[in-house]
Amino acid sequence: MAGTLTVDLFISVDGWAGSDGLPGYFGYLGPDLAEWNAAESAKPQRVIMGRRTYEALASLPDAAWGDTRAGVDALEKIVFSSSLESVDWPNTRISRDLIPEITGLKADGDVPLRTWGSMSIARQLLKAGLVDRLRIMMFPLFAGDAGREPAFSGVASDELELVSQRVLDGRILLIEYRPTGNDIPRA
Repeated sequence: MAGTLTVDLFISVDGWAGSDGLPGYFGYLGPDLAEWNAAESAKPQRVIMGRRTYEALASLPDAAWGDTRAGVDALEKIVFSSSLESVDWPNTRISRDLIPEITGLKADGDVPLRTWGSMSIARQLLKAGLVDRLRIMMFPLFAGDAGREPAFSGVASDELELVSQRVLDGRILLIEYRPTGNDIPRA
């Protein structure tokens, strides 16, 4: 049995995967989103992230995690970085070789893989054809010039099949796609 890889992206309507000067979740954390986060974090998974995401999340105070801190600490986490020498977060290790490692972990098939943040990693995994599910959490705002990183910059054309959609807190759209591996329709 092959393992699965889910890439989760939190983006603004205008396609920014981060913003300067805006709070976490673009300021739209509500009860549905908090419940979704807690439920997703409680599932068995190996978490995949880059250095910047690791540094941001590992430095959050315990209060920011609420009731999820112990569960998140218990998850196996892999930080892909060419510059980090050590990590302090429990159950976390550093890897330098993204594509070979993810390919091997998927072949293992015992625990689902899931990215947290890390746009560069998400783009590399999409380019390598390793993504089984692409979940986009679209927040109801234009980040405009506060946007920090365009979500899909440099991603090759690829057709997506809609798997599910859901509205959280009456304003956030959660869309799940499966990359088909097919080119997009052309005129």
